[in-house]
Amino acid sequence: MPRTARDVVFVDGARTPFGKAGKGLYAETRADDLVVRVIRELLRRNPGLPPERIDEVAIAATTQIGDQGLTIGRSAALLAGLPRSVPGYAIDRMCAGALTAVTTSGAGIAFGAYDVVIAGGVEHMGRHPMGEGVDPNPRFLSEKLVDPSALVMGNTAENLHDRYPSITKERADAYAVRSQEKVAKAYADGKIQQDLVEVLVRSAEQGYGLATADEPPRPGTTLEGLAQLKTPFRAHGNVTPGNAAGLNDGATGAVLAAEEVAAELGLDARMRLVDFSFAGVEPEVMGVGPVPATEKLLARQGLGMDDIGLIEINEAFAVQVLAFLEHFGIADDDARVNPWGGAIALGHPLASSGVRLMMQLARQFAERPDVRYGITTMCVGMGMGGTVLWENTNWEGNAK
Repeated sequence: MPRTARDVVFVDGARTPFGKAGKGLYAETRADDLVVRVIRELLRRNPGLPPERIDEVAIAATTQIGDQGLTIGRSAALLAGLPRSVPGYAIDRMCAGALTAVTTSGAGIAFGAYDVVIAGGVEHMGRHPMGEGVDPNPRFLSEKLVDPSALVMGNTAENLHDRYPSITKERADAYAVRSQEKVAKAYADGKIQQDLVEVLVRSAEQGYGLATADEPPRPGTTLEGLAQLKTPFRAHGNVTPGNAAGLNDGATGAVLAAEEVAAELGLDARMRLVDFSFAGVEPEVMGVGPVPATEKLLARQGLGMDDIGLIEINEAFAVQVLAFLEHFGIADDDARVNPWGGAIALGHPLASSGVRLMMQLARQFAERPDVRYGITTMCVGMGMGGTVLWENTNWEGNAK
């Protein structure tokens, strides 16, 4: 029989605190155990969801080896105690892994193949540095399919500064300071903590403890301090550790459901998935990827940027966010953009970050019934961008 698309809703999200790669919070914690902790927390927070009603577990990881391998969606589902009847899979779209896990499994819900899914991502950059085990085809360089700088993300950010000369280092640093300040305020106001799940951690020096807060934020960051940092990707360049996201560990997860199934089970419907779009750009300026992805999406929906009341954009690099804002004529300090700060302060464990953006947007929607639409968007390595359009189920216009 012909199928009609069903509405897909974001029910809930949870994440581990993000740690610093190397000797940070999760130096002695497995990546798959971080995913297990998130899955179990989602079930604890949503007692109306019978585990056997979960139709799929889609977990992203960029480096799918070691404790991030073995089809991590399925292995984490088993480790979390889900019924053996619940399948799972792994997915990779680099930084947009979790975002793609949501759009792919969400499309399955809309089609009718699933009723409820768990989608998320993990990256343990301490155990698995970006690029570990990869073997780029020599044709990329020998046939000049990409510029050599395309294979180093920091170099692509420097290239973006070249393309947008109006985006100076000072402007990027100023954006980074605001991100730190917004995260500090969000923590002080109790905005971030409600989506975090405590993780048992261990270190040789301190024994056992609990990870309860993000490790990367640097409260008190100043323009003067950032001005002193070195530019590791180019002599006298613009990109520094202060105006870019760091190397981080962490996991995220979300429950998505068909809207009528969420109602049947008594689950929250925090926001509605409207549409999504991915686009490719020149790999050497991968940071501009959110621009065409967003343009495609808005054009298809007949919307303009003025219709978007909240923008959660991943802060891989300050220049990448500023390029997006400049293209759409949005001020650097527009209140719609990352109201609670972003990855420059919170961290960016690659494949996990897309769902963090969604969690923050869903919380902001709950506080802003005047806002109907919001987007989550991010750039992706090898020259891509992805954008998801969400509708606020709490929008005051629904009552009219």
